[in-house]
Order: sequence, then structure tokens, then C-alpha cells
Amino acid sequence: SVVGVSGNAGQCNYSASKAGMIGLAKSIAKEMGPRGIRANAIAPGFIITDMTDKLPDEVKEGWYKQIPLRRGGTPEDVAKVALFLASDLSSYVSGQVIHCCGAMNC
Repeated sequence: SVVGVSGNAGQCNYSASKAGMIGLAKSIAKEMGPRGIRANAIAPGFIITDMTDKLPDEVKEGWYKQIPLRRGGTPEDVAKVALFLASDLSSYVSGQVIHCCGAMNC
């Protein structure tokens, strides 16, 4: 989640756990890189899921106004980033956090 990078009021525990995952990915990249193993993290922003779909429309609209692309992401948006990272197209990408957030919190 992008809050692992930027933090978020009222979500200290959630932000800390996501920041820990980022640190883990970066450490694995350095430790396992000599063996040809890459590690990266994907930091999604507001993603439209069954959980977020239950939010009131005015809450969702408030989120969309904070996102420069003016929409929530989809699971497919995140999956495309994962596909890129799993492909040879990213063979020299390691230890990175890829934000999939419509420029939210950038």
C-alpha cells in the first residue's frame, strides 16, 4: 500500500506493517541479488474491490478527488504491474517499490 511509504493518520499499525514489507523486499533484493533473485514491492493506492465498493458514494468521490487520475484503480491495474515484474521486461529491476496509485501520494 502507498501508506507504507507515506503513512496515514489513524492507520499507524497498517502503515508500519506495509513499511515492513517494503523493507523486507529491499533487503531480500540485496541479499539474494547475487543469486539472481529479484525482489520488489507493489504499492497500490485506492483499488476498487468488493470491500471499497461498499463505501458510500460520497466517500468514494472524496477519494477520487484526491487521485490525480480521478478514479480508483482496479485489481487488473495491479496485476499488470505484477506481470511486468514477473516478466523479462523487468530483468534489471530489483529492490524497488512500484506505486500503482494514479499518482495518489506521490
